[in-house]
Amino acid sequence: MDEASPLSENDARRDGPAGATGQPRPAVAPAPVQSVPAEALANLEEEIAAAGGEWQEGPEFEGAVGRTLYDTPSSKDNTVTVLLPADKIVQVPSQSLVRIKSRPKDKGGDGRQYLGAVVEGPFAEPDGLRADAPIVVTTTVRGGMFLPKYHGRVQVSILGEEVDGILVPPRFRPLPNSPVFVLNQEETAEKLHLLGDITLGLAVGYDEMPVRLPTQSKLVFPRHFGILGTTGGGKSTTVSTLVSQLQQNGTAVIIFDTEGEYTSMHQPTEDPAMLRALQRRGLTPRGIPNTHILHLVGRETSTPQHPDVTPFSLRFEDLSPYAISAILDLTEAQDERFMKAYDIARQVLMNLKIYPATDQEKEELLELDEMERGYPRLTLDRLYDIVRLCADTVAQENVMETRLRTREFAQNRDLILQRIRQAQLPGYPTSWRKVQGHLARLLRLRIFDNPQAPAPNYAQMTQPGRVTIIDLSDTDSPQVNNLVIAQILRGLHLQQDKNYQASERTGQPPQRTVIVIEEAHEFLSAHRRQQMPVLFEQVARMARRGRKRWLGLVFVTQLPQHLPDEVLGLINNYILHKIADENVISRLKRSIGGIDEALWARLPNLVPGQAIVSAGSMARPLLVAIDPAPCKLRMVA
Repeated sequence: MDEASPLSENDARRDGPAGATGQPRPAVAPAPVQSVPAEALANLEEEIAAAGGEWQEGPEFEGAVGRTLYDTPSSKDNTVTVLLPADKIVQVPSQSLVRIKSRPKDKGGDGRQYLGAVVEGPFAEPDGLRADAPIVVTTTVRGGMFLPKYHGRVQVSILGEEVDGILVPPRFRPLPNSPVFVLNQEETAEKLHLLGDITLGLAVGYDEMPVRLPTQSKLVFPRHFGILGTTGGGKSTTVSTLVSQLQQNGTAVIIFDTEGEYTSMHQPTEDPAMLRALQRRGLTPRGIPNTHILHLVGRETSTPQHPDVTPFSLRFEDLSPYAISAILDLTEAQDERFMKAYDIARQVLMNLKIYPATDQEKEELLELDEMERGYPRLTLDRLYDIVRLCADTVAQENVMETRLRTREFAQNRDLILQRIRQAQLPGYPTSWRKVQGHLARLLRLRIFDNPQAPAPNYAQMTQPGRVTIIDLSDTDSPQVNNLVIAQILRGLHLQQDKNYQASERTGQPPQRTVIVIEEAHEFLSAHRRQQMPVLFEQVARMARRGRKRWLGLVFVTQLPQHLPDEVLGLINNYILHKIADENVISRLKRSIGGIDEALWARLPNLVPGQAIVSAGSMARPLLVAIDPAPCKLRMVA
């Protein structure tokens, strides 16, 4: 290197201040800063003027909490990324609604306006660095003054484009650098359609925004609800809160209570945790008035001290023979013999003029649909007598000595035996005895046609504001429970038809009825769906017709995986408590639309009392803190 040439910066750093020879080097003066050529400045001014002048943040940005980011290769349809200053992060919690306003057309925008919901975030990210960059990690762990400034980021799902105050499906995306505004609580509730007369609870992420559902809209309760979740997730609290609200708004509620959990709803809650939760929410404990308990005759109720407890019995003739066969889980051979005996019994009642007995009844018989109900006046006693005579005939026993339970059949034994001989009975006495045994067990229960207890009064059960609890806690038999549910569902359906027709004649508002089926998987499981197609078709028809007649069903279960797809297809509204099984969640995703992935991801970790609510009246599903139950639940410690 020439001695006169100065050392490079690297040489100086390597050799130190004295250089390689140890002698000090003279300081090198920095190069002078050159001025920008006037011609370049003139060209820049011309370009700024051509673009509309210097950019200034106009009034359209006033009040904005952030701006949209450019799209990336990983961007998805109907979602945009929004960046926020650090001091604005707290203003954009999860589930917030935001309005995105593109710049006016005269300022390089398209003038469009969008409404969106925060589905991910808010996240805090360092400015200009990755959050996992080594320098960020080091300064975070060791502390110090070199921590970078940060900003917020949220992912927004586009709900639609606002055109003249109406939300329409979006055809475009918000442009980059568009200002984003957070809707206030009142406008959020209006845009999400949370205005109604039933309060479920408060939306999570807001200071205090009630989630309400309208009882007057056919989009909600007549279109059926599913309350699903694992044990301990808060389903019972949701049911009792819902029942309390419905009762106050004049809706008749019927609950099939398989555990006796709701039989103390007439009393205010005494649970300390529930009392604290009610106090925090500003609510007072209260019992539900106008509650009535029905229980099967010969069975006990779990709350005998209730002021209105009534035993009831079933009417065998109200049950379809096909539904009875399915509920009793008869084999193919047993079902053949059951139907053969049923047919013989039908002919005997006609021959003895027990039914039809009048010309009017003969006309009614022409319209009888035994897929819907049984043969009129065919009691369980009468059918048992026919089955026993058939079994004794096949077994070649002395049928003249067979003891019969009904006087009419005992007096007309010869006629009945003649019908049996003409019927060409299938053989194998063992199968006949099995059918006889199934019917004998039902007889021993004494729940059919019992003179000591009337059938349920469906007209009373559907009175406005009445809460009827069918206490099945003492049956200890899913078969008996299913028989009860099947008959009462049909009776309520027929009564609601009458109520609806009466309201149309008088011009009065229709009476609203909601039926809650606890442990719905016991009644309509996928396994039973195959065994009981007739019963399921009855429920499906009632569900479809009930939508027009203000008859709604609420299916409650902790085992949603056991519900068949056909049942899920009947449900339009859902309250989802904690569900940890990924397979169940995956299946529900295929049945329930509109719930974003961020909410699905939260479902396995919801705390008791939280639920994802998806209803036909709501603009989008929400995570809701369900209100505590004001009434007493027996299963709560």
